[in-house]
Amino acid sequence: MSSPGQTLTVWAGSWLAGHAAPDDVIDALHAWAPMHLVVSRDEPAADFSAVPERSPVDGAAVLLSALRRADPAGVDGIRLVLPVPGDVRGLPPGTELARAAVAAGEAVLAGAPGTPGLGFVPSVEGPDVLGWTLFAVPAVPEPPAEPGLGEAEFAMREAVRDAAARVGRVLTVGADGRTADPREQIAAEVAEHARHRYPESMPGRAARILDSADQVAAILTVAGRGVEPRAASASGQAAREEALRPLWAAVRAARLGAVAAAVRAGHHA
Repeated sequence: MSSPGQTLTVWAGSWLAGHAAPDDVIDALHAWAPMHLVVSRDEPAADFSAVPERSPVDGAAVLLSALRRADPAGVDGIRLVLPVPGDVRGLPPGTELARAAVAAGEAVLAGAPGTPGLGFVPSVEGPDVLGWTLFAVPAVPEPPAEPGLGEAEFAMREAVRDAAARVGRVLTVGADGRTADPREQIAAEVAEHARHRYPESMPGRAARILDSADQVAAILTVAGRGVEPRAASASGQAAREEALRPLWAAVRAARLGAVAAAVRAGHHA
């Protein structure tokens, strides 16, 4: 899995659809951190979620209780949002939730579109602690259109090729200060993602797309650390970052499409 929000979405989606036990969701979240601290952002969120503000509550199970309150029938669903500055599609614009989600790079929304719901934003609080802030959403926005699995799979095949070509032009530096083999660093990044497993209800095609997205993200992460000999200037580095941006956008789109397909599949299984 690429993020705590993605883990929560696919596993809680499977649980809400009746295909996973609460302990399965909690175990998956514990792969990110053994301690989860959950707090409401303000009084409206506390009233809706029954999670207090200011005083974090310990336990990933608290997230499940809050999700159940946002989606009591288990049919309205849960979805992942991966916003970036200038693109907050799927979030209520101009809200604290949108700002927190952009800062975190992710959020999870629960509730039926057009009705009150909850937003969940994770944050790393320490090496073994993951925090979750809950936001009240007066009216959950309609989900934006996501790419189909076929489109996402094709995009990831192209992105793997393009990202591999990009990292081939980058010099990376190891801990000893010497030039390092980027392939070893990429393998380490992919292995870190592979620690996080998928629920059995996940369609195989969606899982393959997420695995490809993790591979591309690993390549781009390593490329972002390195230096291109021809791009040593500030303007050259900016040009390199601009070249990587479409690939990161493809990764986000593929993840959103695959996660949304996995949640839909769980409800129709």
